[in-house]
Amino acid sequence: MKKDIYDYKILIVDDNTELRNMLGGFLKKEGYKEIYNAGSCAEAKEVLSSTRPEFIILDINLPDGDGFALMKDIKKDSELENIPVLFLSARDKDADRLFGLGLGADDYMVKPFLMKELSLRLAGILKRTYGGAERPESEDRENILKLGSHTVDFDAGTVSSESGVETLTVKEIGILKKLAENRGKIVTFDNLCMAVWGDNYYTYENTVMVHMRRLREKVEDEPSKPKYIVTKRGIGYKLNNEPG
Repeated sequence: MKKDIYDYKILIVDDNTELRNMLGGFLKKEGYKEIYNAGSCAEAKEVLSSTRPEFIILDINLPDGDGFALMKDIKKDSELENIPVLFLSARDKDADRLFGLGLGADDYMVKPFLMKELSLRLAGILKRTYGGAERPESEDRENILKLGSHTVDFDAGTVSSESGVETLTVKEIGILKKLAENRGKIVTFDNLCMAVWGDNYYTYENTVMVHMRRLREKVEDEPSKPKYIVTKRGIGYKLNNEPG
């Protein structure tokens, strides 16, 4: 029987104690049961040898080294090399991101970040790596959206297709959920922005367009010729019931 994703052991490696505590507390509220902390490379190696975590959230700047070096050591160890790693760092240069992913990391997020987005990415990686327990059929119908060859899992924050699995951001999930709730009907710019950004949404119309373009790249076979998420010029957007 597959384990539930919330049963996997999570290791947070960051020299900021307050951040570790906040993130650990948030993940426990989300349902994760075993959260371990390390403030340095040495502490991380100790946890890795004694506890064998199944997911690592890893900072780059650490007091006794850096996360890149620790990642290299992990990949050299045959017993640890398959543990999924998400880099979480204030270093936002493309070179750092590409280097981290090139070392074998599963994802790279930049501080400051949204706790919920990190949780969604974490869940998506765990499901891709380990599978995760199946949900009851009734729950699947509520949280799964089929768009042709693409399957959206709102709980995991992922889109699956023959070409692989894409991770959705929190804003993309909010937009898609609002469209799905009104499938077949036009959702105005105002209603969409209100649902995703709340009361202070007045300057977000251009931002919605950017999110919509990225969302189409994840859920449409031909993003430049969308069949499902269609624009109603000057009004808003609609999620089609059938391609059209």
